[in-house]
Amino acid sequence: MADPRLVKLADLLVNYSVKIKPGDWVLVRGDVIAEPLATEVLCHIVKAGGNPTVHLSSDGLNEAFLREASEEQLDWVSPVNKMLYDEVDVLMAIRATSNTRALTGIDPEKERIRAVAHRELTETYMRRSAAKELRWVGTQFPCPAYAQEADMSLNDYEDFVYAATFCDKDDPVAEWQKIHDEQQKIIDWLVGKKIVTVKSPNANLTLSVEDRTFINSDGENNMPSGEIFTGPVEDSANGWVNFTYPAIRSGREVEGVRLEFKDGKVVKASAEKNEEYLLSQLETDEGAKYLGEFAIGTNYGIQQFTKSILFDEKIGGSFHMAVGAGYPETGSTNKSSIHWDFICDVKEDSEIRVDGELLYKDGEFQI
Repeated sequence: MADPRLVKLADLLVNYSVKIKPGDWVLVRGDVIAEPLATEVLCHIVKAGGNPTVHLSSDGLNEAFLREASEEQLDWVSPVNKMLYDEVDVLMAIRATSNTRALTGIDPEKERIRAVAHRELTETYMRRSAAKELRWVGTQFPCPAYAQEADMSLNDYEDFVYAATFCDKDDPVAEWQKIHDEQQKIIDWLVGKKIVTVKSPNANLTLSVEDRTFINSDGENNMPSGEIFTGPVEDSANGWVNFTYPAIRSGREVEGVRLEFKDGKVVKASAEKNEEYLLSQLETDEGAKYLGEFAIGTNYGIQQFTKSILFDEKIGGSFHMAVGAGYPETGSTNKSSIHWDFICDVKEDSEIRVDGELLYKDGEFQI
């Protein structure tokens, strides 16, 4: 018998996050390890009248392809994938893994080539999402590998995931609607504002959000969620940030990241661990050195760093920024094959001002 919290999560994803309607074509993507959640999601899609297409892969298949593929094969984009990104009504991604470090032995240049080849798919996904033609949500299945990364037992990690998604509550939807209402007050205050400044022991940064839209991330696209975000004006970021949490991408843990910006562009980057990988990703394309996102985490139910960006970027008392592709619905015009988030703690001696007014101090909103 399925964990009742798992059933609630599937129901939440299908009927709250992406709101499946009769006749919707729904692509469900994930790892074979996530089959228990994928099965429940499938059942709820069918009950809602949707038409599911399920694609499950694995770490082993992905690693084998990257290891063996020639440059020509890395450049090839499946016409099936192109059709799906062009035509499905809903995309649901259920992440899981058997080994979070499965790709650490793969040449980063191979990953870069494949990412560049798939840039058109990324842009299609972002464009259709911004135009409300594509509804999407991403979540994680609580599996042993993620529990190990978070230094938890599987039981404790399951409790963490279901608490973060409110699937341990009687009415998860009501809880997410409360989050939406609280965040909307901040979004409304930010309308028409122009200049954001962040000052803390780990950051001295200025950027423009003039004519940009802040998005209320309330569980419709990420589950769990709890953040407000926008796309900064592309040439506006000036200053530096020492990111206090490791940045993880393709199983590589990049620690002690420092980025320095001038007129929007990363002009200097360093890391205490895996610096070479950081620098290689920033060279992916021109847009990889510019910001696609600036965000403040608002989920105070998430306080433990788990080495999973889905949860970690939402930590209450943090802000994060992503280099690379920006979301068009924010007004961002930055395009790139990558979107990589970096997180910074701002719980002590820190403030975020907007047009000189105090928005945020020591991990708490002040308005």
